Order: sequence, then C-alpha cells, then structure tokens
Amino acid sequence: MKTVGMMRLISLLRDKGVVDDAILAAIASLQREIFLPNLFKDLAYDDVALPIGYHQTLSQPSTVGQMTQALELSDRMKVLEIGTGSGYQAAVLARLCRRLYTIERHPKLLKDAEQRFDQLGLVNITTRIGDGSLGWLEQAPFERIIVTAAAADIPDILLEQLAEGGIMIVPVGLDENDQHLVRVRRTAAGVETIDLGPTRFVPLVAGEVA
Repeated sequence: MKTVGMMRLISLLRDKGVVDDAILAAIASLQREIFLPNLFKDLAYDDVALPIGYHQTLSQPSTVGQMTQALELSDRMKVLEIGTGSGYQAAVLARLCRRLYTIERHPKLLKDAEQRFDQLGLVNITTRIGDGSLGWLEQAPFERIIVTAAAADIPDILLEQLAEGGIMIVPVGLDENDQHLVRVRRTAAGVETIDLGPTRFVPLVAGEVA
C-alpha cells in the first residue's frame, strides 16, 4: 500500500512540475509517515499539508518538491534551513547537498526531528535550537537558504548570510490568503527576485521557545 501511495505521489509531483529526478528519488526514498503523528499517518502519501503540533505543519509534498527544485542544488553546496519542523524537508535536502544547517525554535520538534535523522542515517545535518529569523551567522555564507515559514518581507539578515550567486527561497506575506513563494538570487549588482506563485505557510516567528 505504501509503495502504491508513493508511486501515485511521485506521478502527481511530476504533473505539478517537479521533474528533477534527483529530487523525486530523494522524496521516494523517504517514508513520509515517520514524520507524522499517528493520527495522520494514513494521509502520508496524499499531497496535503498536515499538522505536527505546536501550530506547525508538515508541508505538502508538492510544495517541498517545488521549493527544493527552485533551489537549484548541487551535492557540493552548504545549505541553511529556517524551520526544521518535522525534519521532512531537511531529510530531502540532506540527500541533495553537502551540508545542511537547520534551525528550529521548538525544542520538542527538534528533538523528534533529530531522532528521525539518526534513524535515517543522515550524518550531514547540523541542528540548532534558536531564532531562525537571525540565521546562523557563525556558519555563513551559505550557497542556499530555504525558509519554511512566511516572512513579512525578504529577511535582510538572511540575505546578508547568502553567498554571492546564492539562492534563497522564502514565502512572503503575513496574510495566509495572500502569500507568495519568492526566489531570491544575490548577485554582485544586487538582488534578483522571482515570484514563484501563491503559497501558504505559518508565520516566521522571532524568538526561541523556552
């Protein structure tokens, strides 16, 4: 049943424009149900966002695929993820980049995600509890940055931690009915942005949960 569900999901992702074979292989290699509470495991291979607690969600697979594809990753890149959540997006990224740094403000969510990383044998992920809106200055610059929560605007602090030529993917807009996924490329001349279309994410919240 899981195999059938995964095959159907991969076909759906292709229909939605996720055509990079490496990304599809990374998604196909993961059992999405291990990232979900028991109540929602039966929906693991549906293309829907699902709650994981603490007012956070596991993004729908097509969103994960589209955001990952927009990053234009290579296996030599150093990547920063803002918002570890369940760890699903991180697990996809870790299969495609050299090193992933991921920040989460909810200690329990991060602890659960770390256990999943260990279970999956993902050794190229470094985690941190903290305020993701501040980035990870000690490890900057990053060739790629992905933000999995919606910011009011393109975050200047994160942009400063993006390498020249680097790409950041960030949902912009605090009204969940008027958010857009934006691809930002930092160049020698400044910043280039492309609107990738409407999306829906929980807000990017500053501060760390005690």
